[in-house]
Amino acid sequence: MANHASKDFLVFGQPKIEQPEIDEVVDSMQKAWLGTGPKVAQFEQDFARYKGVDHVAALNSCTAALHLSLLAADIGPGDEVITTPMTFCATVNAIIHAGATPVLADIDPDTFNISPERIKEKITSRTRAIVPVHFAGRPCNMEAIMAIAHANGLKVIEDCAHAIETEYHGRKTGTFGDFGCFSFYATKNITTGEGGMVIAQREEDIERIKVLGLHGMSKDAWNRFGDDGYKHYYVVESGFKYNMMDLQAAIGIHQLKRIESNWHRRSQIWSQYMQAFEGLPLGLPACVEKDTRHGYHLFTVLIDQEKVGISRDQFLSHMTEKSIGVGVHYLSLPEHPFYQKSYGWKTEDYPNAALVGRQTVSLPISAKLTQQDLDYVIQSVKNAINF
Repeated sequence: MANHASKDFLVFGQPKIEQPEIDEVVDSMQKAWLGTGPKVAQFEQDFARYKGVDHVAALNSCTAALHLSLLAADIGPGDEVITTPMTFCATVNAIIHAGATPVLADIDPDTFNISPERIKEKITSRTRAIVPVHFAGRPCNMEAIMAIAHANGLKVIEDCAHAIETEYHGRKTGTFGDFGCFSFYATKNITTGEGGMVIAQREEDIERIKVLGLHGMSKDAWNRFGDDGYKHYYVVESGFKYNMMDLQAAIGIHQLKRIESNWHRRSQIWSQYMQAFEGLPLGLPACVEKDTRHGYHLFTVLIDQEKVGISRDQFLSHMTEKSIGVGVHYLSLPEHPFYQKSYGWKTEDYPNAALVGRQTVSLPISAKLTQQDLDYVIQSVKNAINF
């Protein structure tokens, strides 16, 4: 069995970077075109083709994509937006930055995705949108969520940070709602280091997002340094600095080309984990639902101290001592002091998210993992719980 010394620490979510990305970045540097340029445009075209859509915009993060989607939907002060307590803080922070009020609906205890029934309970006269998060790469029940949205005249902004490859009933995530937002952070299924993408159903929405994403300058500003002549621009809104660089897109172009092979490798890792941990006192992910495709972004186990014999935090410490990077996705949002103080959220009001948040651990599932790495992780989990 491999002995992972500290110098060989198995970094959680480490991306699989290959020579084509490196060569493409070097090409950008040699051409000295580092900012938004032709490679961003190519990455947008390639991503749109992969998703089968027409209207996309590359940005510097999924957070930016969420924020600008809310603004493009004309959501702001006085409006309420329903989302899940089992997500990264960026989801609710984007709602707050848009000036709206986030409202939480608890999760389904099996899928960890937002519960459509709990959504219905949280709708008021001020509700304007729903932001479902496809947790860990598992698609939300988009049939039920879209039915609720249509019945109540609500916008839907899909948080697909975990779910680039994910499909629900034969349809790709990010294409159900008015907007779909994606992350290319370092640990994501496709990485550009930092980066994001937004899909919009309407061309006018994506055009506004592009304006808002570059200081509020008119769309010609995106092309003002091209080789077809200088383009004058005008500031038409108070915008933001959210554009993606060619240096980032240079990585993404080649990451996207290998999206299926990397997904296949993560599916193998997922299956080996499920087989290796069967019968152990761990809470394992629910089976993949019929007629869906899981993105296999996270593999989470639940550590119930009464069943396992050690606490979740003791388990985290054990894995770290064995030089294995693990994650917590996520401590539920009502646990955090800022949201408690600002919105009066209480963990007991979201019992399913609270329970998962206090027990969950994410194990490595990067396509970069070797079989030796995977065997070591599995054995270390078993050793931690004395099995």
